[in-house]
Amino acid sequence: MTRRDFLRLSALTGAGLAVPMLRAGDAMAQAAKGDDVPVRIGYLPITDATPLLVAHARKLFEAEGLRTEAPRLFRSWAQIVEAFVSGQVNVIHLLSPTTLWVRYGTNFPAKVVAWNHMNGSALTVAHDINTVTDLGGKTVAIPFWYSIHNILLQKLLVANGLTAVTRPRGSSIAANEVNLIVLPPAEMVSALAGKGIAGFIVADPFNAAAEINKVGKVLRFSGDVWKDHACCVTFLSERDIAERPQWALRVTNAIVKAQLWTAQQPARRGQATCRQWRQPLHAAHGRGAGEGAVRHRLQDLRGQRRGPQHGLAPAPHRFPALPLPVLHRRAGAQPAHHQGRRRCEFPRQARPSLRGARPGR
Repeated sequence: MTRRDFLRLSALTGAGLAVPMLRAGDAMAQAAKGDDVPVRIGYLPITDATPLLVAHARKLFEAEGLRTEAPRLFRSWAQIVEAFVSGQVNVIHLLSPTTLWVRYGTNFPAKVVAWNHMNGSALTVAHDINTVTDLGGKTVAIPFWYSIHNILLQKLLVANGLTAVTRPRGSSIAANEVNLIVLPPAEMVSALAGKGIAGFIVADPFNAAAEINKVGKVLRFSGDVWKDHACCVTFLSERDIAERPQWALRVTNAIVKAQLWTAQQPARRGQATCRQWRQPLHAAHGRGAGEGAVRHRLQDLRGQRRGPQHGLAPAPHRFPALPLPVLHRRAGAQPAHHQGRRRCEFPRQARPSLRGARPGR
């Protein structure tokens, strides 16, 4: 995430930017009455978007009697949140901790209507990194501060005697510290190749792209740290749910059907999403990267390389208690030290009291 994106997203907590965007969203909502509003999907080119893209590609929204527009690709979480709040898109996938921040941090009324999937992410590192402790004194990228990836990575670091910090570029990093920075997923592989970072934690297909391009390797899967954790969820505005309950229900039905199809067709899911991933992967890693990354990771999804629990697992709804451990981990963490100042948006370490238990079970 660029500094500009961070400032744009942070500004949503203030009335200066949030109010005009909310008014714009209200105006767009009033333009289409009843269930006639089209489904406007916003997504990032990662596997987390699979249920939404499969529902669109297989015309499951149309089967529910809904109109659709072409899914809109975004490059960062800041951009997708801004578009959602302003009403440019009305169905998005969003990092599970970010939904709490959007709902309560910006006071934007929205609800999670379905999980997108469980697991599906990985910690990918440079070839000279063989253990988690080897990351000491180095920099690792995460997709967003308010992400399950941040929580899982910090839990992993704490378990290995390391402390997560934020340091300005060029500052020294102690041997027991790991400097965390935020990067858009599409920039992570090139940053690893250029040795700007020692690793990153994110969803596929970028872990697979790093392996295909021989610039990195998967060190740990996110499911190893917290088995069956939620990653992205499907987010709708409360305005649409209240004013168009049948529309919201049909949207959710289509996404659940897409998840069921995806779970039953692991060998075909890549075909339904590869077209949407191809352009950003081509731009970042050359032609063929999109298809290659999908084929590469499909081996994991079939359980042929590291086991089925590590791959993408579509799940519309699993554990109602998930927000509690997420809030517990963030609320109990201490802010990171940043050149003598305290940055409240980033915890120094995740609380180790939740040791990989399966929430809600």
